[in-house]
Amino acid sequence: MKKQMSQNRLSVGITGLNEVICGGLIPQRSYLVRGGPGTGKTTLGFHFLAAGVALGEKPLFITLGEPEAQLRANAQWLGFDIEAMPFLDLSPSSEFFTEVQTYDIFSPSEVEREPTTQKIIEQVRAVKPDRVFLDAITQFRYLAADEFQFRKQVLSFLRFLVEGGATVVFTSEGTSSAPDDDLQFISDGVIYLELRPEGRTLSVTKLRGSNFRSGRHSLRLSQTGMEVFPRLLPDNYQQEFVAEPISSGIPEMDELLHGGLERGTVSVINGPSGVGKTTVGIQFMKEAAGRGERSVVYIFEESTSTLLRRCESVNIPVGAMIGQGSLSVIPVEPLLYSPDQFACMVRQEVEQEKTRIVMIDSISGYQLSMQGQDLVHNLHALCKYLKNMGVTVILINEVEAISGDFRLTEIGISYLADNLLFIRYLERHLHDRTEIRKAIGVIKKRVSNFERSLRELDITRYGIKVSKPIRGLRGILSAAPVWSEEGADED
Repeated sequence: MKKQMSQNRLSVGITGLNEVICGGLIPQRSYLVRGGPGTGKTTLGFHFLAAGVALGEKPLFITLGEPEAQLRANAQWLGFDIEAMPFLDLSPSSEFFTEVQTYDIFSPSEVEREPTTQKIIEQVRAVKPDRVFLDAITQFRYLAADEFQFRKQVLSFLRFLVEGGATVVFTSEGTSSAPDDDLQFISDGVIYLELRPEGRTLSVTKLRGSNFRSGRHSLRLSQTGMEVFPRLLPDNYQQEFVAEPISSGIPEMDELLHGGLERGTVSVINGPSGVGKTTVGIQFMKEAAGRGERSVVYIFEESTSTLLRRCESVNIPVGAMIGQGSLSVIPVEPLLYSPDQFACMVRQEVEQEKTRIVMIDSISGYQLSMQGQDLVHNLHALCKYLKNMGVTVILINEVEAISGDFRLTEIGISYLADNLLFIRYLERHLHDRTEIRKAIGVIKKRVSNFERSLRELDITRYGIKVSKPIRGLRGILSAAPVWSEEGADED
């Protein structure tokens, strides 16, 4: 008796892939997984069948390539519990070689097609599977007399399984001499796995009866199977929030910013190495912790212990903030993460941990994770997502020159910023000595006014100190800003 088709989606057992295909596969249809050797086709099949087992469904693994014993060993190594899962092993046995089976009168397709077909029919009728994974269907090509017979045979086989109530996922081994274009037309959906110079990717090129997230999505194979990291589409995410200013906790800095940084905005803090950009960013997080809000810092260029020592030495209790759960410091090795992986990490912090401030330290470290992809495109998507979710974003941008002509950014990201702050070194000549000092200023603020003057910034063991507006300073946007005599006399 034909099973009633369910309107529910079927999970493939991979959270990111379910998101790419808008919730899962449509039941009682057939889906092609294509890709070269080692791209993860069989691993995806393990996930698909194991997800069915977890739901109490009946799975069936049909293999025409790897032997059952090897597949079971691989699944066990990846942590899949498939001990009770039925297999139909149609792979060539060692006896085929030792007995030198040849056909002098009939072609192999005429001799082997009927017993192979009969074995499949018997196993399917015995198991009555809800999910079938077949690896690889292109082996049927060698049991068909020509391309027309192959297409007809595959269509008939898939219809036999689907009409029996099964959802079918099958793989192909397409090559330049025997492409799998015909299988893409036959199937209800196509999932394409690739191993590219910039890393592993997954894309969906077809999904009948359903929408899907287009483009290439990052993919990782590990000792626990497959992980998919969907490409971030920021317009899919919205959250209501009040665009109120958030204070730094330093009255003079808040005066400079006319109240602070607004929620749901992106702030870029520019400056040379060692000038205090990260410390200023974390000061906003210190104040947020006092309000009971959570923040996260992604550090690309230094260790967590180094950041803790630096902050503790200037009276920012990062250790206590981490201990009470109001701050998370996450070191990121950029060469191990793609932009999609990093975006998924940030999404988890925002959507599950309710994080309100996100800081990326620094943009140059984040750029290393691009792996040939466009920096501005990926950073734009991430920042827009965070703004839509009402998260305050702080981007630390290091400029190479310690002195010289004033520059905002060197990588073309200033348009992303709602707020542009800069910190730079100043050389001040006093009567008996010369000192290196620091000044902080604001160049841009989209949603409110700001102070046009500069203020001196001093990072001490008691915390950050910001002066009243500096008077008598000339040439701040030039290579050599100097104090006038009137300004120098005030010290």
